[in-house]
Amino acid sequence: MEPAPKDGESAAAAEPGRGGAAPSSGVVVQVREKKGPLRAAIPYMPFPVAVICLFLNTFVPGLGTFVSAFTVLCGARTDLPDRHMCCVFWLNIAAALIQILTAIVMVGWIMSIFWGMDMVILA
Repeated sequence: MEPAPKDGESAAAAEPGRGGAAPSSGVVVQVREKKGPLRAAIPYMPFPVAVICLFLNTFVPGLGTFVSAFTVLCGARTDLPDRHMCCVFWLNIAAALIQILTAIVMVGWIMSIFWGMDMVILA
């Protein structure tokens, strides 16, 4: 007499004819990244402009982010459609200031480079 399967075991694993393999059910899993307001304010820019901003962020922390803030005023879209253009502009200026002020301890410089990489990825 075989013991009954525990709550955590599947019924397919308990059947002797299946060899313990669970059948494929074709489940589709969707992953959606949750972004904070600063990260969602990164504008979708043309590729050459994004590369220039990455270059600027690499050598002068925050400068590329500062330049990207003005692309929002020129019509670049962001992941914050419910916010006004000026609010998104100031969020980008705030991110640039954070990068500039914390570059002294290398945190801002690293953040600035990653920010520029995100700009290129979004382009």
